[in-house]
Amino acid sequence: MAAAAASAPAAPRGTTLVCASLTARSPQEMAAEVAAAAALGADVVELQVGCLEGFQPRRDLPVLLAQPRPLPVIVTYRPKWEGGQYDGEDQPRFEALLLAMELGAEYVDIEFKVADKFMNFLSGRKPETCKLIVSFHNYDYTPSVEELLSLVDQIQATGADIVKIATTATEIDDVSRMFQVLVHCKAKQLPIIGLVMKERGFISQILCTKYGGYLTFASLEKGKESAPRQPTVAELVNKYKIRQIGPDTKVFGIIGNPVGHSNSPIVQNQAFRSVGFDAVFLPFLSDDQETAVRCCDDLDPIARDIGAINTIVRRPDGKLVGYNTDYVGAIAAIEDAIRASQPADPTTSLLARRLFVVIGAGGAAKAVAYGAKEKGARVVIANRTFVRAQHLATLIGGTALTLSELENYHPEEGMILANATSVGMYPNVNESPLSKKALRNYSVVFDVVFIPKETRLL
Repeated sequence: MAAAAASAPAAPRGTTLVCASLTARSPQEMAAEVAAAAALGADVVELQVGCLEGFQPRRDLPVLLAQPRPLPVIVTYRPKWEGGQYDGEDQPRFEALLLAMELGAEYVDIEFKVADKFMNFLSGRKPETCKLIVSFHNYDYTPSVEELLSLVDQIQATGADIVKIATTATEIDDVSRMFQVLVHCKAKQLPIIGLVMKERGFISQILCTKYGGYLTFASLEKGKESAPRQPTVAELVNKYKIRQIGPDTKVFGIIGNPVGHSNSPIVQNQAFRSVGFDAVFLPFLSDDQETAVRCCDDLDPIARDIGAINTIVRRPDGKLVGYNTDYVGAIAAIEDAIRASQPADPTTSLLARRLFVVIGAGGAAKAVAYGAKEKGARVVIANRTFVRAQHLATLIGGTALTLSELENYHPEEGMILANATSVGMYPNVNESPLSKKALRNYSVVFDVVFIPKETRLL
């Protein structure tokens, strides 16, 4: 980009800058990572100089800030008391940040706790071409909206060009507070970086662009994160198409725990782009998914019969309607497998009168069991907690077994088995809900687990 230091770039209208946070151990490696970040599509880089081994500002900063360089930079020299690496007095750190300004850094980051002290140290020496980010980090929780707005005012009063607040999510709805703060600041035309850390706050690092955040942080690649559950530059730019997200972008997502393994964001975001639909699909980590039915204003008749949902749609009137499509996909896959291995009468169900064993008693198990019953199968439910197996069996008109009983269950040949639990899912790929010996009794085996594609059970 620019070969000489100029004014710091403003976030394009409706667009949040993508900042690659760099944590290399040597100045040469960090300088090389700046070029790599540019190639990946980052707009700016954060140089965490405290990560450099034996960092010497007058020796290392000229290497890092030499012109021409491909991207604007934020220089951060974070002390240990704010989650960084520097363990010393403020004066040497302040002098390093001033030197970074003088050498052409477009941004310098200073902690709110010492912002007034730093401004006194600068004594008007900050170049106009350098923007000062005053940052606050809460590594324990996310304060209330009122507390966050008060904090914004306090940070702004220090003389900050850009306000930065990073909090920690203990529940996924903590991010909504940060979004309210971003909207408030956008209305006041106050540049703000507002993010929520850890996996429950992951969506804030993408949706901040919808609500007016100045920039969001990303790692250069997996394994080089500077904060918990930080996305990579490639994920933001390619997977989530963050540059195409704006105020009117519709938000979709998959709710679960765990949820980070899901391929749904890849599939759905590609589908949205292929039809030109202004939407983004995200993973929502939630600790309590069984309340989903109770959150709905209405249920599709099939979802009501199953007693579980996998999709919630918000209608134009604001009401939430629950649906279940799991049973369609599962039963269709099982029927396809049967059809591929034996001649079939197209006028009758391939599952009619077949003995169909379902392992599990949660939402997915309910859907599969319901679908099998609707197709005329004789359904058996096996679960680690026998009471739950009995409950589901009673609901769908089947029988219940314990998992230990299932090991020796062999009333007839040609049975069908469906695992509707997370057993065998990454990272526990060597686990199986049933022994190899017991599997001899089944002609078709179906597994809801899709990572890995071929589980230990299959």
